[in-house]
Amino acid sequence: MTIKVGDCLPNATFRIMTEDGVLTKSTDDIFKSKKVALFAVPGAYTGTCHKQHLPSIFASANAIKGKGVNEIAIVSVNDVFVMNAWKRDTDQRNEATFLADGNAEFAKAIDMTFDGSEKGLGIRSKRYSMLVEDGVVKTLNVEDSPGKVEVSGGDKLLGQL
Repeated sequence: MTIKVGDCLPNATFRIMTEDGVLTKSTDDIFKSKKVALFAVPGAYTGTCHKQHLPSIFASANAIKGKGVNEIAIVSVNDVFVMNAWKRDTDQRNEATFLADGNAEFAKAIDMTFDGSEKGLGIRSKRYSMLVEDGVVKTLNVEDSPGKVEVSGGDKLLGQL
């Protein structure tokens, strides 16, 4: 069943790169006792994600955090090495945590996948933003197409805080 406002996030495992190597983090590690702005993108370095969605997040990052958000997280169905390179190339002020959902475990658990196989992408996450407080979804904005950033950008979520 697709995740909705009021639902608790299911248990899933993400991977992040640290100075000591790859670290696994659970849903609780990321969301428990925190207010998190979560942005999901179909793929690191892909056109819309790289040129539109990420810039909208970083342009709003300070204001989002100024509204009491403890963490900004960006998740994609990519491996931890790609996500680490994307963070290195885009997050110059270290404003976000980049979460690798390499096997789409989280995306599948919240029923937010689509099949991009016809374009060689395989199973990917839908594009969305969500505000999560202590593991509970408070706001959810899902795009109707992976190539659009109309309701899931940083500015839209900021306006909902």
